[in-house]
Amino acid sequence: MKVSAYSYVRNGFQYDYPFIQAITSVLPLCHEFIMVVGDSTDGTREAIEALGDSRIRIVDTIWDEQLRTAGRIFAQQANIGLDHVTGDWAFHIQADEVLHEDDIPLVRAAMEKYAGDPEVEGFLFNFINFFGDYRHYGPSRRFHQHEIRITRNDPHVRSYRDSQGFRIFENPERQWEEKGRKLRVVPLEARIFHYSHVKNPANQVRKRAAFIARYESDEVVQKYLETNKDFNYADYDYLKIYEGTHPAVMKSVIDAQDWQFHYDPTRNDMSIKEMLMRRLEELTGKQFFIYKNYTILKK
Repeated sequence: MKVSAYSYVRNGFQYDYPFIQAITSVLPLCHEFIMVVGDSTDGTREAIEALGDSRIRIVDTIWDEQLRTAGRIFAQQANIGLDHVTGDWAFHIQADEVLHEDDIPLVRAAMEKYAGDPEVEGFLFNFINFFGDYRHYGPSRRFHQHEIRITRNDPHVRSYRDSQGFRIFENPERQWEEKGRKLRVVPLEARIFHYSHVKNPANQVRKRAAFIARYESDEVVQKYLETNKDFNYADYDYLKIYEGTHPAVMKSVIDAQDWQFHYDPTRNDMSIKEMLMRRLEELTGKQFFIYKNYTILKK
């Protein structure tokens, strides 16, 4: 069994992505790592080269500044990575995601167990979505709590929409015209630590502006920058305290935190519907009516 991993990044330092930690967190599982590096100006490519790992192969790309349709460029970059993998399984780790070292044996065992079972087309991971700092996370439906991060190396598997998940397309070259089929997946207890909303507020604004630019016009981006000097971390429904350990590769990043986040559990910006759904979740321990871009196999 051969395992490939892949990711994409552009100006990772400028936008404060833990992309080096993302890479190193999955390397113990991999025979190769395909890193799709956009036209960066902040030393991102040089830092990846400096890792000096022969398993890492860099694929250089130039981002189309005119491609502003539903974040499609993110899926495009992920698909470039998929096109270069050679393993039996393909592990997609995004630049703000990190795998915990404690979960590596579990992930490896699952890939080995189902390597010969074509019904299993991928694996579903639990997400811990940190918000504001490294102590608080969002357990609500506003954050994706589960996502596919390992798929079979199949040319019909494509990154879906804005690279949130995956689907199988009859004609991959025409994926934007097809609905695609949801992958059949096995859920794992393995965790992806998602740090998209954990940055110095000024850095978070820059990162958010760059994200908006993949959906909206320059005018919309400029208006956002003019009205947001610091990111408003007060926009939340509810958060919880994380009591566990972070991936070891994140220690230096966490130690370097240079801002304070204050969570006030007495306030929220939930709608009445969200309040009712939260109450239902508290009573049952389950989230209902959430979007699922996958079909779970009972194995």
